[in-house]
Amino acid sequence: MDERTIGFALCGSYCTFDKALRTLAELSEMYDNIVPIMSEKAYSTDTRFGKARDFIDEIEALCGRSIIHTIAQAEPIGPKNLLDLLVIAPCTGNTLAKLAHGITDSSVTMAAKAHLRNGKPLLIAVSTNDGLTGNAANLGLLLNRKNVYFVPFGQDDPHKKPGSLIADFRLIPQAVESAFNGVQIQPVLRFDIG
Repeated sequence: MDERTIGFALCGSYCTFDKALRTLAELSEMYDNIVPIMSEKAYSTDTRFGKARDFIDEIEALCGRSIIHTIAQAEPIGPKNLLDLLVIAPCTGNTLAKLAHGITDSSVTMAAKAHLRNGKPLLIAVSTNDGLTGNAANLGLLLNRKNVYFVPFGQDDPHKKPGSLIADFRLIPQAVESAFNGVQIQPVLRFDIG
């Protein structure tokens, strides 16, 4: 098992939590140390996709530790140099915009800011209905940012939701290894999103 420490953060794209949890289970088979992080909304909101408590229990069981879910809990990630890599999966359009503009008003954005100060990789698995509309500029800013990498993404339903983008969660383990090596996995744009 790999002893590097990975942070795994979830934001409120609740419809992708099943994919995120499958990916987290796969990563937990590969890496000894996974630090779970959830945005405050993801940590506390029950939705038609499931109860927050059920997600919390499953995530904590997979990682063997409590979830970081407040700004105060996330802030020490930087000064204590806790992570070798941080994955945000899913990363909502809201979080994408905040990352692009340096806004740190949630546990996930604070974790990202704190982690990036150490010059280590941040891997984003985008999941947003406005990736090709209102968030396109933010996506462009982050694609060009040092130490920020993306899980390959594409349109999940181009006819019904033409502005929507989703990462191919199946590629997260491969994208993690690429980001550790300072390489953006290619091609970034995919047409076979599953």
